[in-house]
Amino acid sequence: MPLGHVHYLPVGLPLFALLAGLVALLILLVQLRVLHSVYTSLGVSSGAALLLLVASLAGSYFNIPVAQLPDQHVAAAREIQVFGEVYVVPLVANWPGTVVAVNVGGAVIPVAMSLYLLLRHGFWLQAIVAVGLLAGLCHALARPVAGLGIALPGIVPGVAAALVAVVIAPRRPGPVAYVGGSLGVLIGADLTNLDKLEGMDAPVASIGGAGTFDGIFLAGVVAVVLASLWPWGEGWRAGRDGEAA
Repeated sequence: MPLGHVHYLPVGLPLFALLAGLVALLILLVQLRVLHSVYTSLGVSSGAALLLLVASLAGSYFNIPVAQLPDQHVAAAREIQVFGEVYVVPLVANWPGTVVAVNVGGAVIPVAMSLYLLLRHGFWLQAIVAVGLLAGLCHALARPVAGLGIALPGIVPGVAAALVAVVIAPRRPGPVAYVGGSLGVLIGADLTNLDKLEGMDAPVASIGGAGTFDGIFLAGVVAVVLASLWPWGEGWRAGRDGEAA
């Protein structure tokens, strides 16, 4: 199996450029001190939080194969439009079947960061509630798409994670939004739908990749913004105290 065919952008170039532009805007806002320090709430500095988003975006190109489903046919290279977004199926030749992979930027990095936040802050009960609610919502909205895998409306996880976080954790919405949005999508959209992948003719079914990456990434963006600007959160107060000093 040519590994080069396993690695590809999880979204179309226009959307990828838009996500990259969003990160660039956040970097600019931090430099202009429009966004306050996120250290106290999110558990990392503003620079590290933005580096996390950049790493997630760059890592989204890479997939780690973990299993193979023996489909008879797989889709050829083509564009698939679902939920108003365009995804590109990678070009394959003599492909053995659907390759199940884990996306670095959409799964490995978010899971590692979520575990770090949980171990640092210990908000296990709030995390269970947030992840459970987001997973249920994402599972209800996720759609198996032939040739692609599992697809989800990209804007939903970020908005839902923000709403859930400010309700159940108003003093620390940033990390709760990140954990709830990231793990909620991975569990609700991807992991609970693994049984639907066989027979979908997808060359690569990427967990946290095409179909769900943008939802996970936007949940991370929402977490950074909430940690910086939510007026009842610890990160906002820390930023204001720092400016006053």
